[in-house]
Amino acid sequence: MNDLFTWAALGTIAGASAATLLATNVIGGLIGPSGDKLRKWIAIAIALLLSYVTAAFADDAGGEKWFIAFFNALVIFSAALGVNQFPPGNRQATPTQVASGREPRVFRSWV
Repeated sequence: MNDLFTWAALGTIAGASAATLLATNVIGGLIGPSGDKLRKWIAIAIALLLSYVTAAFADDAGGEKWFIAFFNALVIFSAALGVNQFPPGNRQATPTQVASGREPRVFRSWV
C-alpha cells in the first residue's frame, strides 16, 4: 500500500497531476463516448479539488493560500493534460479508424 498513492504524494504537483490524469481517463471511460467532450472539464474540476484540499491542510500559510491554490490547480491541469497540446493547431493529426463492430469490444479503443 505504501507504493501506491499516499496523502503526501497527492500533495505534490507530480502526484496530483498523475491522479488527475488517471481519474479523468477512468471517469471519461466510464461515461463512454459522450465523456470525451467532458474530459477537460472533469480534469479541471479534479485539479481544483485536489489543489484546494491541499491548501486546506496547509497550516503555515495565510489567506493567500486560496489564491495560490487556484494557480496550482492550473499547473496540475496543464501537467495532467499536456499544455503543449493546446491550442488544437499545435496537435498533429492522427489517423482514426472507425470500428466496424465485428471485433470484440475489449479490443476497441476507449480513448
